[in-house]
Amino acid sequence: MQRTTMDLWVGLFVAAGIGALLVLALKVGNMGTYSAAQSYTLMGSFENIGGLKPRAPVKSAGVVVGRVLDIQFNPETFDAVVTMSIDIRYRFPKDTFASILTSGLLGEQYIGLAAGGDEVMLKSGDKIMKTNSAMVLEEMIGRFLFNKASENKDGKN
Repeated sequence: MQRTTMDLWVGLFVAAGIGALLVLALKVGNMGTYSAAQSYTLMGSFENIGGLKPRAPVKSAGVVVGRVLDIQFNPETFDAVVTMSIDIRYRFPKDTFASILTSGLLGEQYIGLAAGGDEVMLKSGDKIMKTNSAMVLEEMIGRFLFNKASENKDGKN
């Protein structure tokens, strides 16, 4: 009888551990914070999306309001077209500004929506006209070094 009780407790402990790992995996993958049950789609064109991936969060004021559904390349404009699924509870004006931002210094990338002041709201299928591409660390370092080299060259002449 003592052995079966011990086996039962070990089994419960292992099941709890597997459940904890599942919850952790969902948290890390941002799978549990947003449901697309009732949502509408918005699109935005960006010159550079950096490391943005499908299922990345769409946030406004730090609150997850949606997810990135799809990322496509437009061969006519040479831009990346990002399709977002926004929860139906959240409405944004036509002059909303979409930016690709990074959580922390080297964290995950997400889309940040900054609401404008227009009276007319975006509808499903609308395109956000005001976008700001991702800041790529390598480009910023390259610009900094180029500017420093130009200053040194101009200073010596």
